[in-house]
Amino acid sequence: MLQRQCLCRRIPMNDLRLVTNTPGSEAAPRDRLGRALRDLRISVTDRCNFRCVYCMPKEVFGNDYVFLERKEILNFEEIARTARIFSGLGVEKIRLTGGEPLVRRSLERLIASLAAIPGLDLTLTTNGSLLDRKARSLKDAGLKRITVSLDSLDDATFRRMNDVDFPVTRVLEGIEAAAAAGLAPVKVNMVVKRGMNEDSVLPMARFFHNTGHILRFIEYMDVGHTNGWRMDDVVSAGEIIEMIGKEMPLEPLDPNYTGEVAERWRYKDGGGEIGVIASVTQAFCRDCTRIRLSTDGKLYTCLFATEGHDVRALLRGGASDAEIRAAIAGIWSKRADRYSEIRTEATVKLHKVEMSYIGG
Repeated sequence: MLQRQCLCRRIPMNDLRLVTNTPGSEAAPRDRLGRALRDLRISVTDRCNFRCVYCMPKEVFGNDYVFLERKEILNFEEIARTARIFSGLGVEKIRLTGGEPLVRRSLERLIASLAAIPGLDLTLTTNGSLLDRKARSLKDAGLKRITVSLDSLDDATFRRMNDVDFPVTRVLEGIEAAAAAGLAPVKVNMVVKRGMNEDSVLPMARFFHNTGHILRFIEYMDVGHTNGWRMDDVVSAGEIIEMIGKEMPLEPLDPNYTGEVAERWRYKDGGGEIGVIASVTQAFCRDCTRIRLSTDGKLYTCLFATEGHDVRALLRGGASDAEIRAAIAGIWSKRADRYSEIRTEATVKLHKVEMSYIGG
């Protein structure tokens, strides 16, 4: 039973330009829990060609769903400018997300602009549906790494989960194309939902064992308010590790960096590593260094946030880079989010921003 209670601290959107950090501290802001700003996730589109049941269920995101108009979406120049400002604040990694980022036209042009920012680790998360034809151009534009969402190797299960009858073979071809293009090792994310695909955990582990790719299992999360989340549907990280470990013994690995959300495990036979993201059953975000920029230019300091901060108004309102930098630093310095530590029945029912809107 969920027993912790609190809310992610919020700053009203219309107060954004009034928020500033301590003079001279803009270069390295820390939040109220002492966490540095290191990771920026940018949603480049709110559209997706899948209707995954845990993210964009068809009964909500149907044919009559109204997506953002072009004028509401940040253009590539605005995104690149914002990214450069974040780099000046200490951000070291940018991940492009969606929706499905590869449905955004000419995305390679944005990637090239971001890749020109010195010292930046540039990566992207995709459902893999367009990756077989896009992998080479993404790499040539400057993309360094890629993560592919894949929830089952069983074709019927995969089609049921993406809910658009898309075959699993196309995603596997995309993973192969990414590796051939030099985007290896590919990270493969599997969201595990009880009653839908928990039977696919072991087949996935067997398939990616000894491939050099990194398979990560993610607990089904209470993100947004449209996916019908229930605690009973969560297959815990502990269950997953036990399930795999009985057949292929595992041992824990240290994190690669502070704030890494996945617990790392390696096969004792040397067959590579896997990760588990215990987004529900453990306090997985205690060291979180991430901030999220939505498609229409709002900043969210937590995946489970209920409100964002409007950066687009500053970008289009004539604000200087220094003014935008100070506003962002001020937002981060007031951040105290720790949702996974304080999740309760009450917080689960909050009207949280949809994962498809801020990229998970």
